Amino acid sequence: MSALPGSAEGTAVTGLDSSPVEPAAAELPPLTEQTRLEAREIIARYPVARSALLPMLHLVQSYQGYVSPEGVTLCAEELGLTKAEVGAVATFYTMYKRRPTGRHIVSVCTNTLCSVLGGQRIMDALSADLGVHHDETTADGSITLEHAECLAACDYAPVVTVDYEFYDQQDVDSARELVAALRRGEKPLPTRGAPLTDFRGISRQLAGFNQYDDAAAAIDAPGALGPTLVGLRLAEERGESAPEMRRAASSSSGAGAAEAAGVESAKRGAPEPAGRSLVDQNDGTDTPAGTEPGTSGQGPGKA
Repeated sequence: MSALPGSAEGTAVTGLDSSPVEPAAAELPPLTEQTRLEAREIIARYPVARSALLPMLHLVQSYQGYVSPEGVTLCAEELGLTKAEVGAVATFYTMYKRRPTGRHIVSVCTNTLCSVLGGQRIMDALSADLGVHHDETTADGSITLEHAECLAACDYAPVVTVDYEFYDQQDVDSARELVAALRRGEKPLPTRGAPLTDFRGISRQLAGFNQYDDAAAAIDAPGALGPTLVGLRLAEERGESAPEMRRAASSSSGAGAAEAAGVESAKRGAPEPAGRSLVDQNDGTDTPAGTEPGTSGQGPGKA
């Protein structure tokens, strides 16, 4: 982890403010006693207090839109950690923002499959329209744009997320329409998942506090896995199935016969055949006899 002297990140990590830094925006909401009470509620969920750090960082983001130096201080005080320890976590994960963000975070997947199918074109078009590049925020504060290495939705490529909610199978035109609607203050319904709120709202949900009146609001709509299951459905219609695993050539003795017997016995639920090595019998957790340091013939234990 590194932090440039004088940067907001450096102040958050070290707690030092000897170098000039850009002051927090005047409208930045303070972290109040209510924030601390909610932080303690999070801590109470875990047998080890420091395990609460990740949701606590989301909590301070839900109030201020990013992990501010004040947020780092609060987490450190409540968990008995140093600011450096909290900052090390906050600067490791990309979901923790280190500067003020827009009302919405728009993430465009530019990893291999999405990029081939148009993800990079979407990113380039939005960047040109908004006048910002990766991890930058529009002048009106409505959008922070970022590229994502992978959004784990290759079967819906190209994908865009807004505040981590999915908009599947996008193209340049549909992505432009989506962002234009967001800038008008609208909240287009995601392809799947929960209704859209904003970045602070989703941060509160990630902290473990429900942001919906309807407890079922975050459940995927029926049929959302359609593209994911196409291959399975086609295989069933065609009567196709994966071929059986090839077995080693039969032999009256040797490892090949033992391995083949092991596969068959596993299928029948029978006990393992005799002849397993020590490593196989104990899942490799013990050191086989004769391989301790000094007993291999290479160390000082042997003449």
